[in-house]
Amino acid sequence: MTEPIHLLNWYAGWSSIILAFVTGAIIGLGFHKPGYLGGYDSLRRRMVRLGHIALAALGLFNVVYSLSPWPVVGTVAEQIATPAWVIGCFLMPVVCFLTAWRTNFRHLFALPVVSLLTAVIATLFGGIK
Repeated sequence: MTEPIHLLNWYAGWSSIILAFVTGAIIGLGFHKPGYLGGYDSLRRRMVRLGHIALAALGLFNVVYSLSPWPVVGTVAEQIATPAWVIGCFLMPVVCFLTAWRTNFRHLFALPVVSLLTAVIATLFGGIK
C-alpha cells in the first residue's frame, strides 16, 4: 500500500492528532495545580481531559480507516462512513470542551455518538462480501 485510500480521513486524522498535541500542551500547563479546572474530580477537568484524548484517539481511528481498503471507494457504505468518521472525530472533542465550559452542552453527546456508531456500522458493512 503506497497511499491512503480514504484521503479525507487521512488528513482529518493527522490534523486531529496535531490538535491533541497542542491542546495537551495547553492544558498541561496547569495540571500541576491541585484546583486546576475545579480539581481532579471536577466535571470540567474530566471533560477537558476527555476532549484532549478524543482528539488523539479518534484521529488515530481516522488514520487507520484511511488505510483500509474497505469500504470500497464509491460505494454507499464508503459515502456514509467517510464523512461520519470525520464528523465524529471533531464533534466529540468539541462537545467535550463545550461541556467543560457549560454543562448544558452535555445533551449534545448524542450527536458525535450517532456519527461514530454510523461510521463503524458503515465500515463493517462495507467489508462484507
